[in-house]
Amino acid sequence: MTPSTYDEWRHCIVVKCGLQLTPEFIQQRLSALRDENDYQTLRFREMWGVEHLRQVITWFEKAENER
Repeated sequence: MTPSTYDEWRHCIVVKCGLQLTPEFIQQRLSALRDENDYQTLRFREMWGVEHLRQVITWFEKAENER
């Protein structure tokens, strides 16, 4: 299932994957996702598309602002 809302995405990250949305983790992910030359970002974009990549960046930014 691909999350379509922030709450679904957060649930996937925190509950299903067991990851903590710490400031460090958020910054690492934002840095990688914003880097168009990052291998993982290239693979993410190939698999999920540019629009979903942008949405995930927006969700990480929202999580960052909640702290």
